[in-house]
Amino acid sequence: MFAVVVWGAVGTDSLSTASSAALSWLLANTGWGFVLAATAFVIFALFLAFSKYGRIPLGKDGEQPEFRTVSWIAMMFSAGMGIGLMFFGVSEPLSHFVSPPPGTVPGESEEAIRTAMATSLFHWTLHPWAIYAVAGLAIAYSSFRRGRKQTISGVFLPLIGKRNAEGPIGKLIDILALFATLFGSAASLGIGTLQIRSGMQAAGWPIGEAGTNVLVAIIAVLTVCFILSAVSGVAKGIQWLSNINMVLAAVLAVFVFVVGPTVFILDLLPTAVGSYLSEFGEMASRAGATGGAEMQEWLAGWTIFYWAWWISWTPFVAMFIARISRGRTIRQFVGGVLLVPSVVSLIWFAIFGGAAIDSQKAGNGVYGDGSAEAQTFAVLDHLPFPLVTAVLVMFLVAIFFVSGADAASVVMGTLSQRGAIEPSKWVVIFWGAATGAVAAIMLVIGGGGDKALEGIQNLTFIGALPFAIVMVLMCVALLKDLRSDPITLRDAKGAEVLEQAVIIGTEEHDGEFQLVTTPVEDNGDEKKEK
Repeated sequence: MFAVVVWGAVGTDSLSTASSAALSWLLANTGWGFVLAATAFVIFALFLAFSKYGRIPLGKDGEQPEFRTVSWIAMMFSAGMGIGLMFFGVSEPLSHFVSPPPGTVPGESEEAIRTAMATSLFHWTLHPWAIYAVAGLAIAYSSFRRGRKQTISGVFLPLIGKRNAEGPIGKLIDILALFATLFGSAASLGIGTLQIRSGMQAAGWPIGEAGTNVLVAIIAVLTVCFILSAVSGVAKGIQWLSNINMVLAAVLAVFVFVVGPTVFILDLLPTAVGSYLSEFGEMASRAGATGGAEMQEWLAGWTIFYWAWWISWTPFVAMFIARISRGRTIRQFVGGVLLVPSVVSLIWFAIFGGAAIDSQKAGNGVYGDGSAEAQTFAVLDHLPFPLVTAVLVMFLVAIFFVSGADAASVVMGTLSQRGAIEPSKWVVIFWGAATGAVAAIMLVIGGGGDKALEGIQNLTFIGALPFAIVMVLMCVALLKDLRSDPITLRDAKGAEVLEQAVIIGTEEHDGEFQLVTTPVEDNGDEKKEK
């Protein structure tokens, strides 16, 4: 991390050139892996939900869910919202409408509306949440069912054994998770910073030429805010602030729905779902084999960047959804994690994407020069109270980031202190400052202008690649664990064992679990019932 920050500060052009070259090489040689892995995670999550493993609880047998279903869904909804939806809710559907994926449909046509919505939902529904689901499931099962430390390396015990999981190999796995989380958090900070700067310009604030100096200043303020929130112990205050943020986000969405093209938005909901389902196969198979350099560039800016971004956020989000899901069955977990945030994204993109596409069709030119961070404010500028809504968006982006990065820095502290539930404040401060420093470097190597997003994308992809391999192996480890689960073993043994003995638990032998039984005749009725 220090090497990246120092390199970016001392040799900005050198880092920019190197990261661009590395990205080009990785896209050409490993892009297919991201595309295959993302779809494989969707299939794996659905397989677990519908298979015999679906009824296995994420806790002890008979353990009840820690949170009521309504509260659990509300927290899942909160996790589904965030800085990404604020930034891309307008810009992604609008960008795909004006400039659809290469080789698909003409820009700004009726067909482009369907393609724009289908592509946006592809990037924001099942695929990202399946990535979070499989990692969250592995962590929750390992921690609550098997009683291991709540770390990424703890998941690997059945695959590499306890000695390796707690030794250098386990530390390497947690380091890769740290590396990915750092760059994912920094990417979110960078994206939020770009949007706040555009909001200041839209509100008419005197910020000069708004180059990299302004961006670094915004990053510094946000970094101080989330470090203070992470170490101050005012968790209830941050939770209260986050709840207000959720309400304000809902108010903004309802406002745009009511004063915007309401009927068009309602018409767009079934159209978006139908287009997503009909184009799913084509979208899931885009890997650059056709379309040449143009398709490679498009994938780098959209699909593969998203998969890298989701994977880099996975250690943080997975730990969060694992923590709130104790006592749920695997089937309940997968259903909630995949469906609730996907529905939120569908409604959000229909409202904001619909308003943007309708405004562009009306000749308002909200697409502008293609700068994603400015498009939200361009759309709001053609609705009532543009100054109020511009300030509201900036506030939402800032608090979404502060509340999210606060938790991410604590998770990084947990990973770097061997699973400590409450990591040292100095460690949390260190990771918070590191996130801000890496975000600043990301924006600086992008030049702070129109290319700033490219700097974020370059380093995010490079940071996420090693952890993508870890995630594939997590699925293998989880499946091996599930095959030796007490419920699976009971199903396999069936009546034969139950006629002869009482199952009293399991024993672990170097990561393998076996049933422990005692003969029926040696137990009284009371023990047998227990």
